[in-house]
Amino acid sequence: MITNITTLTLLGLEGHKIEIQIDVSNNLPKWEIVGLPDTSVKESKERVKTAIKNSGFEIRGKKILINLAPAEIKKEGAIFDLGIAVGILVNLEYIKKEKIEEYAFLGELSLDGKVNSINGILAMCIELKRLGIKKIVIPKQSAEEASIVKDIEIYGVENLKQTVDFLNGDTKIEKMKIKTNENINEEDNIDYSDVRGQENVKRALEIAAAGGHNCLLIGSPGSGKTMIARRLPTILPEMNFEEILEVTKIYSIAGIGRSNEIINKRPFRSPHHTASKISITGGGKNAKPGEISLAHRGVLFLDELPEFNKSTLEVLRGPLEDRKVLISRINGNYEYPSNFMLIASMNPCPCGYYGSNEKECTCSANEINRYMHKISGPLLDRIDIQVEVHTINYEKITENKKSESSKDIQGRVKKARKIQEERYKEYKIYSNAELTPKLIEKYCKINTESQEILGKAFKRLNLSTRAYNRILKVARTIADLKERKDIETEDIIEAIQYRSLDKKYF
Repeated sequence: MITNITTLTLLGLEGHKIEIQIDVSNNLPKWEIVGLPDTSVKESKERVKTAIKNSGFEIRGKKILINLAPAEIKKEGAIFDLGIAVGILVNLEYIKKEKIEEYAFLGELSLDGKVNSINGILAMCIELKRLGIKKIVIPKQSAEEASIVKDIEIYGVENLKQTVDFLNGDTKIEKMKIKTNENINEEDNIDYSDVRGQENVKRALEIAAAGGHNCLLIGSPGSGKTMIARRLPTILPEMNFEEILEVTKIYSIAGIGRSNEIINKRPFRSPHHTASKISITGGGKNAKPGEISLAHRGVLFLDELPEFNKSTLEVLRGPLEDRKVLISRINGNYEYPSNFMLIASMNPCPCGYYGSNEKECTCSANEINRYMHKISGPLLDRIDIQVEVHTINYEKITENKKSESSKDIQGRVKKARKIQEERYKEYKIYSNAELTPKLIEKYCKINTESQEILGKAFKRLNLSTRAYNRILKVARTIADLKERKDIETEDIIEAIQYRSLDKKYF
């Protein structure tokens, strides 16, 4: 008798339905697994055999052939253990066959029959729903995470014996209810009210947050670049349900955080400057998501930008434009989303004091030139807002005047984002930063006076077509913050000033 069990494997975020075909016959005892399994899948026969025995079921004297179809997709990991065990037990009539046809099974087995949690459970459940599977049996530790998916039934099991009893109707397992948890990146007690002065910088980051724009902060050591950047998440709008699903799927596949963690706060990723290309973009043997995907719908903060390897920085160019990354491996292509805000900070020279009024720069012209040119023109071109951060004086630090709070700034940001969400709802984009050239032409129209000013800036600053479009997108955001339907001349002038550092430093 042949038994078919439904399960799933992931290539990146894309799910592929896998059918576990099991044939059990009375012959010389032998186990064989076919269908392009990797080593961990081949080893499952020992885990499954022992788990079945230690759960109280008899399988001696049987020839067991397991086929994982379709054969052209490589099967990796221990997620097929539970499905294989259930299929064998159906064949041996420990489970009624008609009970398993509408279920999918995901889970790794311990030798004692315990069902262990697995990475990527949320992404798998979303993909199974897309494929028409509405009932899914998974490890109990992962059930809370998976329960966020609507319109499917999630059943969390602790061990193989409980799974058998549940499928036979001898025990009842309640469907999981949604419960969201705190974000793994959440930082408490930080607020923009802690930042004294730097109103121009806070204004620039408010615009960046309101439109999802990339931003570069240039200033001397101790001027507050990192302090200000780390507070950016406090003014970003809350994620909607679709964004929560997207981000949690990525973290689940990466195996970051607890197995039942729902990511409901925008990510803030800050890799060290020694990070490799693979850690930034993703990759490795199993093509795990990198920092640019872990920052999806949030912020990627690169502190001391010129200290990063130049080839590492260059791999950001494609994802910044396409908002996704494609990783090619022998066993397939993995695509991950990477729609993030790039916030970077840097000194103006190796010693950090070029152009400072506080301390004299000790760098030679050649040293400064080499340092600044670690940032390539094409990468700089993709940064919408560039702002200078000056060291504040003693009087400003010690004044009693309270700075504006993150909550106040966030209120304006949320209003601007709401305008954009409503404006672009038919295009399924959430911010001005995501505008395509065609949408820029439609929604970023400017008057004759603004066109003349922008034309002069284009020639004087030697701007590219990409920089021209990004100025228009920033101007559109400035107008949205003022709740204006049309872009006015003052919006264009402010947007242009955020590109003027190209001439000064680069």
